[in-house]
Amino acid sequence: MTFQQFVFYIFAAIMLFAAARMITVRNPVHAALFLVLTFFTSAALWMLMEAEFLAIALVLVYVGAVMVLFLFVVMMLDINIAQLRSGFTQYLPLGLVVAAVMVIEMTLIVGSETFNRTRPSSALGDVSNTEALGRVLYTEYVYPFEIAAVILLVAIIAAISLTLRRRPENKYQDPAAQI
Repeated sequence: MTFQQFVFYIFAAIMLFAAARMITVRNPVHAALFLVLTFFTSAALWMLMEAEFLAIALVLVYVGAVMVLFLFVVMMLDINIAQLRSGFTQYLPLGLVVAAVMVIEMTLIVGSETFNRTRPSSALGDVSNTEALGRVLYTEYVYPFEIAAVILLVAIIAAISLTLRRRPENKYQDPAAQI
């Protein structure tokens, strides 16, 4: 066993532990923190597979933005766990059927020979995958990339303009009249 395989197994074990604890823990804040640990260990696994861009994107987008939003919402809501547990038995048979179907599908997918076991040849030379992705994105897909950027810019401007519009029912203060 090489050192890279050993580190992979350590990170995979931590990720499985964190994912299991995320599902089984009773406190929603602790569940969100275990999800953060799961994201960090999966980012470490992507780093081991030399997918640096995906690892950094996972940490920045999911841990940095989405999980902060999740934690904010979970801490703001007053979740009644007893009320949630009362409806659990009602949906248990449907949940077991869905779980069985998913296990069968995963067994068929993983058990089949659809995965290529050989590592793809690296035709990039000494270029990192982030640089190769940037080259493809800014040469071959420059127009779709720019269109997506303009659409996001329009969405941001629309959201800001919707929040800043004047509403007649709101009262505004005049600081000059207060002096």
